[in-house]
Amino acid sequence: MRRVWNKITEFYRRGDLLLLFLCVVATIFGIVIVASATRYSGSYRFLVVQSAALVLGVCLYVAVSLLDIEILAEHREMLLAFNVLFMSTLLIWGVEGNTGNRAWLDLPLLPVNIQPAEICKITFVIALAKTMSNHRSKISSVKSVAPIVIQTVVMMGLIVVISRDAGSAVVFLFIFLVVAYVGGVRSWWFVAALVVALAVFPILWQHFIRADQKERILMFFDETIDPDGTGVRWDTNRSVAMLSGGGISGQGLFHGTMLQNHAIAAQHTDFIFSAIGEELGILGCLFTLLLLVAIVVRCVHVGLKTPNYMNRLICIGIAAMLIFQIVSNVGMCIGVSPVIGLTLPFISYGGSSIVTLFLAMGIVSGIHMRPDPDSRSPYIQPRY
Repeated sequence: MRRVWNKITEFYRRGDLLLLFLCVVATIFGIVIVASATRYSGSYRFLVVQSAALVLGVCLYVAVSLLDIEILAEHREMLLAFNVLFMSTLLIWGVEGNTGNRAWLDLPLLPVNIQPAEICKITFVIALAKTMSNHRSKISSVKSVAPIVIQTVVMMGLIVVISRDAGSAVVFLFIFLVVAYVGGVRSWWFVAALVVALAVFPILWQHFIRADQKERILMFFDETIDPDGTGVRWDTNRSVAMLSGGGISGQGLFHGTMLQNHAIAAQHTDFIFSAIGEELGILGCLFTLLLLVAIVVRCVHVGLKTPNYMNRLICIGIAAMLIFQIVSNVGMCIGVSPVIGLTLPFISYGGSSIVTLFLAMGIVSGIHMRPDPDSRSPYIQPRY
């Protein structure tokens, strides 16, 4: 018992309490919005799941903060194998969501579904950073770039083929690009990747992108697609209408006209930013964005402050994950980007998402606790 108390004391003295505070505030704010967005159902299940995820998430935050991430990173082969096996479980226990993605695990012994891609993002970032750390002396060589490209392609391929969740696959791609650039990979590699992407895009578009996903993209360029707004444009139009109806200060919590009439099926997940806009107005949206930006900035700050190359990349990779999801979700809600089913971090409903986010933030906190010097990597982007 004394050992546990000593560990808690160590966390209190050295852990990143500011980051924990920001995450808890964001999650509690999200619980309130979820309560309003799901009031129509008359069920408290959403609140129970989200609150339980918050409690579990805080416990994991503390526990992971006390763990030296280097110990886990040393077993990157096991992390990669875990990602492959965990994603493959969707072939057996996977269930489809409202968007047609087979992205959720329905395990008999668990009361809630789990989204494997959410957890695999964290292990992917750690394995990616460790691989780059092992090759950082010649980070732009073919032998260095090939392993991280293969890791990324394998994960994206598994997600697209097994779960058909293109949105999650793009998150992995964005993490890879940001971490590779910050890690010092030469710019010409990115130019070569762009050329290859343009070459294979027609094949991907033809064989791996569903018809409904194509329509979500093409509707921004072709006005003849769903001109009446009763099909693929429905959710986007309703989302924009909810945001417009909120004005500066909103219609009041639990009093949104469209929200309380269940205007959008995913108003507590994908379109929760629109729910905030209608009931709390522009001011509520700004508060949400400032809170999330503060979390991202804190992750980047910890990454920039640590002299350890691998730890720096882990913090940047986690920040990249948050940035992409925030930008994609907000863009989707205001009608400037396709609906790809990405939730708003810490705010949207989702137990596995909340737990995974606190797990990721715990890793950042652990790095904050251990600013180990690494004289071989004094810069964010190593000199060539």
